[in-house]
Formats: sequence, structure tokens, C-alpha cells
Amino acid sequence: MSAIAEPVQSDEFLGHPRGLTYLFATEMWERFSYYGMKALLVLYMVKYLLHPEHAQTVIGFAALKAALESIFGPLELQPLSSQIYGLYTGLVYLTPILGGYLADRVLGQRRMVIIGASLMAAGHFMMAFEPLFLLALLTLILGNGAFKPNISTQVGTLYPPGDPRRDSAFSIFYVGINLGAFLAPLVCGTLGEELGWHYGFGAAGVGMTLGLCIYLYASRTLPPDPLTRRQSRPAEPLGRDEWRALGALVLLALPVTFFWATYEQQGNTIALWADGYTDRMIGSWQIPTTWFQAVNPFLIFAFTPLILSLWKRQAARSREPSTVLKMAYGCFGNAAAHLVLAAAAVSAAGGKASVLWLLGYFVVLTVGELYLSPVGLSLVTKVAPARVLSMMMGVWLATSFTGGFLAGYLGSLWSGMGKPEFFLMIAAIAALAGLVILAFVRPLKPILKG
Repeated sequence: MSAIAEPVQSDEFLGHPRGLTYLFATEMWERFSYYGMKALLVLYMVKYLLHPEHAQTVIGFAALKAALESIFGPLELQPLSSQIYGLYTGLVYLTPILGGYLADRVLGQRRMVIIGASLMAAGHFMMAFEPLFLLALLTLILGNGAFKPNISTQVGTLYPPGDPRRDSAFSIFYVGINLGAFLAPLVCGTLGEELGWHYGFGAAGVGMTLGLCIYLYASRTLPPDPLTRRQSRPAEPLGRDEWRALGALVLLALPVTFFWATYEQQGNTIALWADGYTDRMIGSWQIPTTWFQAVNPFLIFAFTPLILSLWKRQAARSREPSTVLKMAYGCFGNAAAHLVLAAAAVSAAGGKASVLWLLGYFVVLTVGELYLSPVGLSLVTKVAPARVLSMMMGVWLATSFTGGFLAGYLGSLWSGMGKPEFFLMIAAIAALAGLVILAFVRPLKPILKG
């Protein structure tokens, strides 16, 4: 059932194939561009772009607004911005299914990564021009679909079946993701808020261009495309155990959707909470709102060694949680994080809450994320057959598609609900997802064994 039959042969660096270093750097700059733009997106729409004098210049805006209002009813500025945010964050994780399919069947992983990176670089530069806003989002959506599943699967192809380094490789790769996400709001967010929105979007474009250059340079260290290897031998139908493994992944993907629906409030309602309901003053200086988007990724690479050390100690005593159980714990961590903000909203009593509440939220949320997200990526490369690996990675990433849509809908309730009630609702959804995954632990254990 292993996903990879022929790992690449390459020199090693710090105990891992050298290609991991280049994939780490490529993904870091891609995530820098993605999170840099994302940190500004809702604030840009609420504070500037969607005001009538600017919105009328955006190509296609009137049609999109009419379509959304035909589904959700009349939308004021903030709910409309949240819906567009949710639509974007959802679609960037739907197109990876198509990107994975094209890689598996037509173009191969390397070509799709290059196409995706090129499209995303163009999309970020397009964001600097107001009339092109929606066209830029569409370009970014298509680029992410080509890039995202195929960069992740190449990490798995660096290792032979059963190599114990694979899980740690994905945790290292995940640090790269979050290093880019940490730098993004500090650079793009500061440029956008202090110098002008378009400077922030332009910086995101520069970051994506750097990522593309690194990937092109690194091609000699990366594994050959599974598509190229399969062309030399006839395709084989999937076996019974392979179908069962795919079914298990799809089954797990359903509750994971609700994890992302609640997690994705970070760039949506959590940004609004930080902007309007958190005391951001330190003496006479006010912390920029977008800087809070850097807290979670910073904690990711701060906490990753601690979590890996904990799992290693648990494994030595044969007490390490199974992959599925870790994912359930991740959902419960997400729920607990939003309970922290519910308590903050109660304590503020209509005023502004201490910034420590928001920092506490990020600490708890980060631990939950580390128990779910990199573990899920590693699981896909372990159990998905090689001939459908990229497409299944796309299916797994598509949990963030439906999660993004749900995040947008949940975010649209923000202005009409009390803040304690809103955070309690989000916590309940995350906890329910955890309970569903918990119910899968025993049934899926024999299917995912090994």
C-alpha cells in the first residue's frame, strides 16, 4: 500500500535528502506570498476596496455581489468581505484535485509546480491593480491548484517505503510552510498597512518569484516524476486494499473539513477581533493588526521540536497516539482555543480584551494544528497508491475547500452575534469534528496499519 516505490537517490544534508532543503525553501516562499496576501485581504476589502467609490472599478464585482446576495440575502460590507474571503480560501483548496489529476495523468509533478508558481507570481502582482482584483484572485486560485498537491507529494517521494524519517520530513517541511507564514504578515502586512496596500501585494509577488527560482535551480536533486516512471510499464488496476485505504482517507477528510472551517477564522473574524476588540497598546505604541497573523506560524516552528520529542518519548514507551487519534486531539485543541476567546469576550464585557487572551488562543490552536495538519499530509503519502498520489493529495487538501466556504459563512455571522456566543459556536463545531474522528479510531486501525 506504500505510495512510493522508487525513491530518488541523492546526497544527504543533516540526515535527509538534499532535495528536502530545496522543497522546504520553495514552499517557504510560496507560503510567504500566500499568507502575505491573506493577512491583508479582509482588512483591504473592509477598509478600502469594497467601499462604493472603489468597488465600482473592480471588474466583475457587481456580478459577484449579486450572485452572493442571491444565495445569502443582502450583504453589508463586513459580511460581504467575509464571504469573498471564504470563497477564495475555499477555491484555492478545490483546484488541487484538478492539479493533482493533471500531474498524475498528463503533465507530471514538476511541470505542474512550475506552472502553478508562475501563475501565483502573476496573480500577486495583479493584486496591485484594483480593477484586476477578482481576476487576480482567480489566477491565484488556479496557480495554487497546480502547485500545492505536487510540491507536497515530492517530499514523500524522497524516501523509500517504511523509512522512519518520512514523518519527521513532513514536520520539517511544515516548519518551512510556517516560516514563510511567519515572515509574511511582518513584511507584507507592515508594507500594506503603513505604506499602502499595493506595496504589500507586490512583496508577495516577489516572494513567489523567489520560490520559483529556487525550484528551478533544485530540479537535479528532486525525484523523477511518477508519471515518467509509469510510462515504461502498463497501468495496473487498484487492488482491494488500495481502495480501502482511499476510502479511509476520504472518510477522515469529512470531519477534517470542519477543523479547517473553524481554523480559517484566523484571517477572517480573528483579524477583526484583533483589530476592534483587543487592546493592542504597549505604552504609546500600537501593535499592527496584521502582526498577529505571524504568531501562529512562529509558534509552529517553536513547538514542532517539542511535539516531535514528546512523540518520540511516547513511542519509546509504546504509548504514542495513532495517526487518527492525533487528528482527533488536533480538533479538540482547536475547540479549546476558541473557548479561550469566548472567555476573553466575557471578561471584556463590551470593552477591549487584553492581548494575552489572543496570545493564549494562538498557543492552544498551534498545538492542535501540529497534531492534525502535518500528520495528515504524511498519512496521504504513506497509504495512497503512487499512480493516484497527487490527486489524492488534492482530495485531502480539498478539505480546506469546503472548510473555507464554511469559514466564510460562519464569518458572515460575526457582526450579528454576541462575541462570546460566536466563539462558543466555533468551539462546538471543532469539538464535534474531534468526536467524529475519535469514533473512527478503531474501525480504521486495521485499514491504515503500516
